Amino acid sequence: MNLSGNSEREKMDNKYFISQSTSLTILIIISLLFALIGLYHSQKYKDLKYYLTANRNIGLFSLTTSLTASALGAWILFGPASAATWGGIGAIIGYSLGTAFPMFFLIYLGKKIRKEFPKGHSLIEFMRKKFGKSLFKLILSMTIFYMFIFLCAEVTAIAVLINYISGTELWLTALIVLLSTLVYTLYGGLKASIFTDNIQMIVIGTLIFFSIIYIKSLTGSQFSFNFIKEKNPHLLSSSYVPSYTAGLTFFIAVAATNLFHQGNWQRVYAAKNFETLKKSLIISFFIIVPVVFYMGFTGMVAFSVDSSIRPDLGFFSLLLKEQSSLLSLIIIILGLSLTISTVDTLINAISSLIIVDGKASFNFKKKINYLNFSKYIIIILSIISFIVASKGFDILYLFLLADLFCCAFVLTVFYSFYNKKITEKAAYFSIVIGLVSGFMMFPTPDFSKSLLVGILIPKELFAPFVSQSLLFLSFAIATFLPFFILKLKRSNITRLY
Repeated sequence: MNLSGNSEREKMDNKYFISQSTSLTILIIISLLFALIGLYHSQKYKDLKYYLTANRNIGLFSLTTSLTASALGAWILFGPASAATWGGIGAIIGYSLGTAFPMFFLIYLGKKIRKEFPKGHSLIEFMRKKFGKSLFKLILSMTIFYMFIFLCAEVTAIAVLINYISGTELWLTALIVLLSTLVYTLYGGLKASIFTDNIQMIVIGTLIFFSIIYIKSLTGSQFSFNFIKEKNPHLLSSSYVPSYTAGLTFFIAVAATNLFHQGNWQRVYAAKNFETLKKSLIISFFIIVPVVFYMGFTGMVAFSVDSSIRPDLGFFSLLLKEQSSLLSLIIIILGLSLTISTVDTLINAISSLIIVDGKASFNFKKKINYLNFSKYIIIILSIISFIVASKGFDILYLFLLADLFCCAFVLTVFYSFYNKKITEKAAYFSIVIGLVSGFMMFPTPDFSKSLLVGILIPKELFAPFVSQSLLFLSFAIATFLPFFILKLKRSNITRLY
């Protein structure tokens, strides 16, 4: 996802599609509407059990729409299309499956964690019971860091989108979206987040379906694999190596990070029973995959129509080809629904971690109200997110770094669910080694070299595949090396006895 820091958008016809006053009006109306709906619904659900787990009584429809809406943020309007222009069909498949894969994984982990820890609230809380404070705090810090970066990305994405359409200042969009979402989420918690997700997902599904019909009618035969094969056959070629590396990279990175998303774990506990959870996760999987794939496909089509377009604007270049004001308003509504559904999930997820695990983490001498304390922390993080979005920083690099952290943790943490013999010391060691090794291969901001390849050791000493696949190799090493270390340590211990 390329979220450029330049407030001067790349225009299609040197004009904004609608006026700032029009975009601000729709921005305020939609944001205020969701805030009022969330506040009104939350009035009768003020207990902490509703704030954290929605009283563990969410049904199939609400759980499905909430899981899906929370997974599909504004990033889908930019990221898949951008990745498709250089990674081809493999990148789209990897992106789609990586986003949806945790849904299937949570079926098995959700059943286990609900059975072993039925009164729990988070994955981190479960890990605190298994490991000591050192590893627990490391996992907690990583999880909050990842979700904070996600929050910055979402607010920046909607600010850039509305700036692109109408020239509205980035800070103004960021301020309105954050304020409206904070108001109802800090008041109503998970119960409010899930209820608004229901409405937002209906809006999202309707508008995406409309966009498919409209783009297909507008582009005709260009909206096809045959057209892409004619113009850019390498994007569909089975011999195009970047397609495989991009697909695996996105699958590993996106799947690993989503497994640590506290918003998902809250919903695991919020389901009224396991059968409801299982059905919701399966349905969500089969909604998410085609949606993300479709967004990536628009990127390949747009790039095949005009190779000079900015990669992350592929979807918009097709939909706004005729510069319709009505279509611009639809895109703003779609973007806001995607953003707010994700932002309220992130806000409540971070807040819940502080409430549940705050006492074990901070060890305050005085007795404090962790609900109020979490709200202060959220406000501070939101102010930082506002500053980031207002500057329009390109945070893709930082987002990838957060992904790397999650990759280093993922197999060790979840393998420990099934292997009771893993000690805190062994887990800590494997994670640190995996993280350091992955970081050594992690590319510099221009993606031309890494600390190991090109800085400490000349690039010429490595095979071309290594220097051209630094991002893929960094994620692969960070993900799988910790697992091999754990297996090796266990093997050595077995030999000793």
